[in-house]
Amino acid sequence: MIALIEPHYPKGEGGRPAYPLMAMLRIHLMQNWFGYSDPAMEEALYETTILRQFAGLGLDRIADETTILNFRRLLEKHELAGGILQVINGYLGDRGLMLRQGTVVDATIIHAPSSTKNKDGKRDPEMHQTKKGNQYFFGMKAHIGVDAESGLVHSLVGTAANVADVTQVDQLLHGEETYVSGDAGYTGVDKRAEHQDRQMIWSIAARPSRYKKHGEKSLIARVYRKIEFTKAQLRAKVEHPFRVIKRQFGYTKVRFRGLAKNTAQQATLFALSNLWMVRKRLLAMGEVRL
Repeated sequence: MIALIEPHYPKGEGGRPAYPLMAMLRIHLMQNWFGYSDPAMEEALYETTILRQFAGLGLDRIADETTILNFRRLLEKHELAGGILQVINGYLGDRGLMLRQGTVVDATIIHAPSSTKNKDGKRDPEMHQTKKGNQYFFGMKAHIGVDAESGLVHSLVGTAANVADVTQVDQLLHGEETYVSGDAGYTGVDKRAEHQDRQMIWSIAARPSRYKKHGEKSLIARVYRKIEFTKAQLRAKVEHPFRVIKRQFGYTKVRFRGLAKNTAQQATLFALSNLWMVRKRLLAMGEVRL
């Protein structure tokens, strides 16, 4: 990750020396782990010894909130968050933790403030309303493609909440998979023009109406249910990264305005979720230490 960011990182020539890149990267990762705002991250560095130790900083020179903000903007400007995800995935792939034979696709809604009680007097124009079930939601969608074997995220696309899941599949595939799995929201994906040259198995959940018409107790319905149960077991892996970023990292609402900034943060969060999900295996390999 250092090699990825270093060409873009200011050297601090002719003035106060820049903070070490490793320190700023670690601060940025901690900020995402714990959901700190820029001022809260600065305060936490002053108050919590273990966070300072992890960053490699002393009390005499703590990065202030403006420095923390500028580092995040540097990553956004040069679109480096996606690169961080790919660097971590390359590291995990080299250790046999990502097999790349199949991809499971899914999307989740990330809420955005729907109130107009703000400085601009209006909602974020890049966010939209959508209906799921009988409820309406306002925000964006995080579309992900995960490795079917490990459940680790390899692709991410951020869109407004009203964008259909099936339209984003092309950007979620890495090109080496032999099969793709998804829920009923991806029905008809194999018929879309962008997939006509792909030679793969499309394992998409059938809508209940497809087999209920044969009768609940009929042989056909029982066979369909068994097939769908097997498909659902495979698809379940895609829910794990969503659980990690929402429950472990507390990410349930967007923290910035605009799709680009929020998608960049999500890329970092999914990179961290990949490490979280294989932490025990990395520990057993001697790759990390407590």
